[in-house]
Amino acid sequence: MKMTIKMPRVGETVDEVYLVTWHKKAGDVIAVGDNLMDVETDKATVEVPSPIAGTILETFFNDGDEIKTGTPIATVEG
Repeated sequence: MKMTIKMPRVGETVDEVYLVTWHKKAGDVIAVGDNLMDVETDKATVEVPSPIAGTILETFFNDGDEIKTGTPIATVEG
């Protein structure tokens, strides 16, 4: 089944972050809790863990892109 991973809220007052780097790419198999990517807020760099397991089909952002909370960041076949 194809599923979408959305950008989680990484802080109480943080609504947008900047993508530092992906740690996983299309074709990679992921488990719940695997670090998908690092993002930067105005205060810190934060790891974004996967909420689901499966194979990444597609990622939607590149390094340096701004991402708003709740925006789809990847699709996964689970």
